[in-house]
Amino acid sequence: VWCMQSDDDLKSMFVGTVMRKIKSRTWKKQRYFRLQEDCMTIWYKSKKAGNSHSTFSVGDVEAVREGHQSEVLLSIADEFPPDRCFTLVFRGRRGNLDLVAESAGEAQSWIKGIRKLIDNLENMGQREKLDQWICDWFKKADKNRDGQMNFKEVRNLLKMMNVDMNEHHSQSGTLEDDEFVLFYKMLTQREDVLRVFQEYSSDGQKLTLQDLKDFLREEQLHEDGVQQYALKLIERYEPSDTAKMLQAMTFDGFLMYLSSSEGSIFNPNMVDLYQDMTQPLCHYFISSSHNTYLLEDQIRGHSSVEGYIRALKRGCRCVEVDCWDGPNGEPIVYHGHTFTSKIFFKDVVTVLGNYAFKASQYPVILSIENHCSVEQQKVMAQHLTQILGDKLLKSPLDGKIPIGLPSPEDLKGKILLKGKKIGGLENCMNGVVDDPLMGEVSDEEDTAEIDDDHHRNDSIRHRVKKSKQRLSKELSDCVVYCKSVHFSSFKHSQIHSKFYEISSFTESKARKHIREAGSEFVLHNARQLSRVYPSGLRTDSSNFNPQDMWNAGCQIVALNFQTAGVEMDLNDGLFSQNGHCGYILKPTFMRNTDERFDPENPQNRDGYKPLSLSVQVISGQQLPKVNIKEGSIIDPLVRVEIHGVPLDQAKQETRYIDNNGFNPVWHDTLQFTIHVPELALVRFVVEDYDKTSKNDFVGQFTLPFICIQPGYRHIHLLSKDGTSIPPSSLFVHVRITKLM
Repeated sequence: VWCMQSDDDLKSMFVGTVMRKIKSRTWKKQRYFRLQEDCMTIWYKSKKAGNSHSTFSVGDVEAVREGHQSEVLLSIADEFPPDRCFTLVFRGRRGNLDLVAESAGEAQSWIKGIRKLIDNLENMGQREKLDQWICDWFKKADKNRDGQMNFKEVRNLLKMMNVDMNEHHSQSGTLEDDEFVLFYKMLTQREDVLRVFQEYSSDGQKLTLQDLKDFLREEQLHEDGVQQYALKLIERYEPSDTAKMLQAMTFDGFLMYLSSSEGSIFNPNMVDLYQDMTQPLCHYFISSSHNTYLLEDQIRGHSSVEGYIRALKRGCRCVEVDCWDGPNGEPIVYHGHTFTSKIFFKDVVTVLGNYAFKASQYPVILSIENHCSVEQQKVMAQHLTQILGDKLLKSPLDGKIPIGLPSPEDLKGKILLKGKKIGGLENCMNGVVDDPLMGEVSDEEDTAEIDDDHHRNDSIRHRVKKSKQRLSKELSDCVVYCKSVHFSSFKHSQIHSKFYEISSFTESKARKHIREAGSEFVLHNARQLSRVYPSGLRTDSSNFNPQDMWNAGCQIVALNFQTAGVEMDLNDGLFSQNGHCGYILKPTFMRNTDERFDPENPQNRDGYKPLSLSVQVISGQQLPKVNIKEGSIIDPLVRVEIHGVPLDQAKQETRYIDNNGFNPVWHDTLQFTIHVPELALVRFVVEDYDKTSKNDFVGQFTLPFICIQPGYRHIHLLSKDGTSIPPSSLFVHVRITKLM
């Protein structure tokens, strides 16, 4: 294997190391860890003889964090120095693995070694991923580890791989060579792509430069610089040097191109930062999280700084804290009046300082729901100023009284506090100091939420007290461009409100405003920021549909990032463009204060140009198993969903294919009309059809309509929690045409 070569870190990982696995201050046990020959699997067991071992795949590790960067390791910081400690963070919802090595050198070997292995995996091409995937399955199926496959093992392997194989086989009970060739062909052959290749190939063997240019023009709809582009594709994806010299492409090269990012449905030019980042903050949709400290539900869930790390690393730009008076004058963060566990405010601020700008340089908004006494508010202000230093924005950018919101570009590397403020920006600039006790502000969130939903749910009933609260001047001064105010009406806002004021709406209030005054809401959001958050009744941390709120131009649509599902798929889909930076520029008609865009009646706007979207779902490749335990093979169907303005909401499905998750073929065409392409998201979902109960989720991919590349494209599927599941994909043909 590539990794056996002279790498000292990996060599010591092959030999193996004893490290302590830490679960708490009191649970610290020694385990023997070592890297297996495949360079993909890490094996570990306790030192006692006879105990079973565990393994995990390097592919499941999302990141390696050095030092005391988890609550568990922070709790034993006095016992083990940071240079011996590290944390493995897994994808999805699996818990972290906190480890302490015997020496700093051994810790470094593992930290550097695992990072190298992760990098290598991420740089693998689609073809290598397929080979790796097949090898992984072989290892799982070769039960007696003799490196050969008897028929029973092969049949189990195919079943695990979602392939149906008939019983009639040779008497010898092993896989014979001709069967093996057939078997390998079946694993890797792509009839669907071959058909397209032969349609454009003059001699059935290769695509000449002209053939490839014809394909790129007619199918992929490339217009400019086609010659240059075709040569670049041959250079990049053609494995055969002979073909390269002839400026031609073989079938292998063609398949590699179609499986690459250039052959993906997502336009590569829109993956990186491509939007104007110099508009006022209120002109962007902002990736936002609700009750960021919770990893589970809202009543008994575990509070953790891990919630902040995960959200920030996913590109989230607005995080939330609920602050309450804590012991020894230290404010704490938790979901008030519930049984969720508690963490210190200062630990949250430290994590914010460390992780705010890892995924994106653009500003982070810290939304504070403040239930603290004036004394502990002063402590909060101290922590913010001392821990964040220059990162915390404490005064308007150029020292002058501002006339509008600054842009994400202006605010790069800055953390903005959103909260109550005594007086306005103008006063603090004129050096007028208000009486610090004048800041009586009402507790808008919980009260509004309960009145709104008319449910007198006992566990939350006693929160309904219109509390008036005093604000410390120190904390108030940390709020510059995001002053929280109560919303009375659009009319009132238009006359009285300031550009730096921001109101919060529960999802039901926001929906009511959209129904009754959609275009007013859009206009309001062209002038200032709005935040929408989930109803207090969603104690299970479920989410509302963010699309309805984006349709009205609401910028800060706060979702429970810890809860997988269609709502987070849409959020990930919208923010997967523009360099994953957490800011997406709103369409022009939502930024213009002289336009009247009503999401409920989109046909009335200037520049209304509906489009037709046609998707031919051709085939699927290596779809994941839904349930490894049952011997069942999936019956896949594909659903294409359009999420956008109400007129665009639509979904259509292919038929289902019996018993084939390995290489199902549909050739079904689905047709949609899109009235507001600028706001639409398209979600591709694969499900396992079940006639008696709800279909099981298999995989999905969501992207903005404007990021779709037409022609023959692969869609690389994601799992329920948004992580990739190579080599699972769909192969489709996409056409977008004007209707008017």
